[in-house]
Amino acid sequence: MTLINISSPHVASDGDAGSMMRLVLLATLPGLLMLTYWFGWGSLINIIWAVLLALVFETLSLLLRGRPVGFYLKDYSAVLTGVLLGLALPPLAPWWVTLVGVGFAIIIAKHFFGGLGHNPFNPAMVGYVVLLISFPVEMTSWVAPRDLVDGQPALLSFSESFFQIFPVLTQPLVDGYTMATALDLFKQHQGDLIHQSVGVRAAFGYFGAAGWEWVNLGYLVGGLFLLYRRVFTWHAPLGMLGALLLLSLIFHGLLNIDSIGSPLFHWFSGATMLGAFFIITDPVTSATSLKGRLLYGIAIGSLIFVIRSWGNYPDAVAFSVLLMNFAAPFLDYYTQPRSFGQAAIYARKEKD
Repeated sequence: MTLINISSPHVASDGDAGSMMRLVLLATLPGLLMLTYWFGWGSLINIIWAVLLALVFETLSLLLRGRPVGFYLKDYSAVLTGVLLGLALPPLAPWWVTLVGVGFAIIIAKHFFGGLGHNPFNPAMVGYVVLLISFPVEMTSWVAPRDLVDGQPALLSFSESFFQIFPVLTQPLVDGYTMATALDLFKQHQGDLIHQSVGVRAAFGYFGAAGWEWVNLGYLVGGLFLLYRRVFTWHAPLGMLGALLLLSLIFHGLLNIDSIGSPLFHWFSGATMLGAFFIITDPVTSATSLKGRLLYGIAIGSLIFVIRSWGNYPDAVAFSVLLMNFAAPFLDYYTQPRSFGQAAIYARKEKD
């Protein structure tokens, strides 16, 4: 009997890009639920609109490149880009803002570089930064969180949110439903002590930004689920959150610079947990070695703290991620582990 000579390892696995992307999409649900509860239906509408646009732009790009559409749509990468960008947008962002951001993310940041696996920068963050620089007013007009003013609910209904985003049958509603976020106020009034700001401004919650505390907790739950399922390793998230913790402890605690903000404020405000578990863990644009991922996360956390504390922008996750996307190949080059047997070869050469 002739045996079939098949090389090892003989391990069957159903892990592919599509299954990994579906797990990541599932893990965003706790954060999306918190966003919808605290800031209204706008985020859900934005995500649906962004996903539809991402699928359309992905299909057009694949057709122009002569690639099989069905095969590449099944990896869910375009859907995930749409979801992440939709989560990052203000809930009542106009429809054309989402159109520009998703189009730039899919066409320019992804397919101009060769598609999934070849893009050097995170597409969702590229789209977000383009929007933030191009349309600062629309990108900084956030809905006031639920029950911000006692007895006066600040949230719009689903239909009101829809017609605010798509003003097809009526004029957009007044912008009195929007307000600056806690990070915006923190940046504008940075001369004040942080406990003074918390005491007089309702945008601040118990230990972070009002509403954003729970949104970040939702992303944290989803991120821990992904860690449990081993979608990514702990190195990059721990590096980013650890750097934010250490720097805020040094400046807020040891040096007693109260206007810098506490570690909990930095952890549970803005897009911290979204960035830590859903953005910097992108396997294409981040470092690949374990040591490189840890350094990658530490650098991103440090940049976020520096830009939030002394830069011009209130939140800095997208800018920090894109800056470190530049440095990811450099980190990989200097942190790749030696292959098995290399140490013995070097020892033999030195002996000779």
